[in-house]
Amino acid sequence: MNSIYDLTMEELENYFLEHQDKKFHAVQLFEWLYQKRIKTIEEATNLKKETREQLKKDFSFQNITITSVEEGEGVKKYLFTLNDQEHIEAVLMYHDYGLSLCISSQVGCNMGCAFCESGRRKKVRNLTTGEMVEQILQIEESCGERIRHVVVMGIGEPFDNYDNVCKMIQIINHPKGLNIGARHITVSTCGIVPKIREFSDFPYQVNLAVSLHAPNDTLRKALMPIAKVYPLKELMEALEEYEKKTSRRLTFEYILLKDVNDKEEQARELVSLLKGKNAYVNLIPYNETQHLQFKRSNTIQIARFYDILKKNGICVTIRREFGGKINAACGQLRSIKEEV
Repeated sequence: MNSIYDLTMEELENYFLEHQDKKFHAVQLFEWLYQKRIKTIEEATNLKKETREQLKKDFSFQNITITSVEEGEGVKKYLFTLNDQEHIEAVLMYHDYGLSLCISSQVGCNMGCAFCESGRRKKVRNLTTGEMVEQILQIEESCGERIRHVVVMGIGEPFDNYDNVCKMIQIINHPKGLNIGARHITVSTCGIVPKIREFSDFPYQVNLAVSLHAPNDTLRKALMPIAKVYPLKELMEALEEYEKKTSRRLTFEYILLKDVNDKEEQARELVSLLKGKNAYVNLIPYNETQHLQFKRSNTIQIARFYDILKKNGICVTIRREFGGKINAACGQLRSIKEEV
C-alpha cells in the first residue's frame, strides 16, 4: 500500500478526479497532512465519510518509526525503523539561523566511497517519497520546532533515487505542504553526471552540493568509485553547464582525511580546479568510525588548507563540527543497530 505522503499536490488532484470527487479536496488534504498534522484520515473532518473510507483503503499513514535518538552539543541523531524493518538515519543540527535536517534517501548506498560508513553497507533499496517526507514530519514532532533547512545528504546517493527525491522536494516546498523555501533545500551528489544535467532543468531553485573530496582524478578514483565512470573533466563540464543554466552557486563538499587529501599541494590543486567558478568549498572535518582506517586531519592542517584556498580567492568555510562525540558519521547508527 502506498503512503499518503508519496503524493504531490498534482497527483492528489488526479486521484480525486479519478474517483469522481472534487479536485479541491487535494488542497484540503494537504492542509490536514502538513499544517494540522493529522495521524489518521478520520481526523480530516471536512472530507465526506465515503472519501475518507476510500483513502483508508488506498493509502497508509505512518511508515517509519523513531527507534532511538543520540544527542550531542547542537545535534541530534535519529535512527528510524521502516515498515520492512530496515533502518535509516537523519541528523538534526541547531544553528543560529534555525534548525537544519540532513535526511537519508536510500537504505544503504552503492557508491562505495572508501571513507563512508554508508557505502560500507550496500544499497538495499530506494526510499519512497513518503519515507523521506516522514523523516521531516516525525523529527519536527519529536523536537517541537519547525525545520527551516533540509539537506539530502544522509544515507544514500540522492541522484540514484532521482524521481522520488524530486517529488519529495515538490511536497516539502509546496505552500500547502511543509512550505520550506527552495533555497533552503540542498541536494548532494557524489557526481552522477547525467543526473546533474537533468537536475539543471528541475524547475525549483534548490541548491546543489557536489561531494568532491579530491582535486585530481588519481586520488578521487581511489576514494570514490564514481570517479572511474565520470572523471573530473566530465564532472566539471556538467557543472559548468548547470551553473550557466541555473545561475546558482555550487557547493563543493571536501572531507579532510589525514595524510590523504589534506596536503598543501592538494589545496593548490583545488584552487586551480575551482578558480573563477561561482562556487564555494565546505571543508568538513572527518567523523572517524571504527570500521574504516581514515583519520581526521589535525586542526593545524585544516587551517593551512583553508588559508591556501582563502588567499587564492576561493570562497571557503570550515563546517562546524557536529556529533563528534556521538555516532554521527553517516551510517554509523544503522551499522551498530544491524550488527548487534
